[in-house]
Amino acid sequence: MSTTKTLTEARALLTKGGSVVTATEQALSAANDQKDLNAFLELFQETALEQAARVDAKLKAGDAGPLAGLVISIKDNICYKGHRVSAGSRILEGFTSLYSATVVERLLAADAVILGRTNCDEFAMGSSNENSAFGPVKNPIDHAMVPGGSSGGAAASVAAGVVHVALGSDTGGSIRQPASFTGTVGFKPTYGRVSRYGLIAFASSFDQIGPFAHSIEDTAAVYTAMAGQDPNDSTTSQKPVEPVTLTDPGKLHIGYYREGLERPGMDPEVVTHLQGQIDRLKADGHVVEPLDVPLLDHQVPTYYILATAEASSNLARFDGIRFGHRSKVAQGVDETYRLSRTEGFGPEVKRRVLLGTFVLSAGYYDAYYAQAQRVRRIIRDHTLAAFERFDLILSPTCPTTAFGLGVITDPVAMYLQDIFTVQANLAGVPAISLPTGTHSNGLPFGIQLTGAPFAEAKLLAASKSLFGL
Repeated sequence: MSTTKTLTEARALLTKGGSVVTATEQALSAANDQKDLNAFLELFQETALEQAARVDAKLKAGDAGPLAGLVISIKDNICYKGHRVSAGSRILEGFTSLYSATVVERLLAADAVILGRTNCDEFAMGSSNENSAFGPVKNPIDHAMVPGGSSGGAAASVAAGVVHVALGSDTGGSIRQPASFTGTVGFKPTYGRVSRYGLIAFASSFDQIGPFAHSIEDTAAVYTAMAGQDPNDSTTSQKPVEPVTLTDPGKLHIGYYREGLERPGMDPEVVTHLQGQIDRLKADGHVVEPLDVPLLDHQVPTYYILATAEASSNLARFDGIRFGHRSKVAQGVDETYRLSRTEGFGPEVKRRVLLGTFVLSAGYYDAYYAQAQRVRRIIRDHTLAAFERFDLILSPTCPTTAFGLGVITDPVAMYLQDIFTVQANLAGVPAISLPTGTHSNGLPFGIQLTGAPFAEAKLLAASKSLFGL
């Protein structure tokens, strides 16, 4: 394993004569020693060591960036010029990116070192990281368990101590759920706060890039380096990025979803832990009150109708004609389309593309897609109204701890893993999963804090102040 877990520790080692090249070599060695996790699809050894050498030279000259010493991984749906990217799919196997994502350019400019690309559910579709075309990722804490999905490889690379920080993408909880399952911090910023340029799209109105880390300081540092308007992404906000100081925000008014504590299927230990945190916060002088969940039983169906509709449109570009996998046995244009997509896409992607195409079809558009958009608006309005009263909303991240590889085979049961995380994506607000509990089964679990739109500074400061991470 790497000798340091955080940027603070890495910087301390550098002041004692260490080097970024040495730290990168140790990270590469740690990744190779833990190949059985299947967390990495590829290590960028050559370019990582070249970047590390440049950062060492900058440190010596006294002009290094704010992330000098940080070793990171990127999810296999984030583009890095001259490096392969596949979104965990056979249809993009062997494809080399022609440009870098904005987040990659900004992190490199801040002198971070990118170690490699991490395994993920195919096109970020999944809650367990069992849908990758390149095999499932194992949870570093218990190899018989899933790490969560779709950013399971990213979460595992941090939890295993290989990298300090990993970039993932969160469409309906794909950063926060793996963070809960692996005992790491997982942060999804407000929609539009971090550029999606260079992120291979699943559902464009939901996707958001964010970090996994061991500490709030590292989370804040990476978020600060990435955040802000991008001319290449018209959905990024023009609002100025509020500086993250991590100063104590004082006494807070916190809401919690009582229905989340009473819901069938909740692990009793998760409920007991959350109630204990509520009692502690009250004892510390914070006002903690229950509030109603906006349409809780409608959130997951609404999300999957809209997200699969967007996926149906976004994945139409993977047709065997312009780039990616092309069937070698197809004859004619129609057969090339059909066989290339049949051979290239896995079963979960096919399922969601079919569902998305169905809800967008002429006969069902109003009944499903248009109605889901109306419900999404109601959920967003309820969520924003809650922040007129509360500073933060507290909830479980997931109903349970990590489950076993191959245990959940029913797609609907798998989709319900997102019951507490999809609201933040439907409403476009920031949310963070914090590793606050350990189950009697030895597995970690997290609790989730959700904030108002563009209130990342308060959300991160509160996370550190309230839970000491």
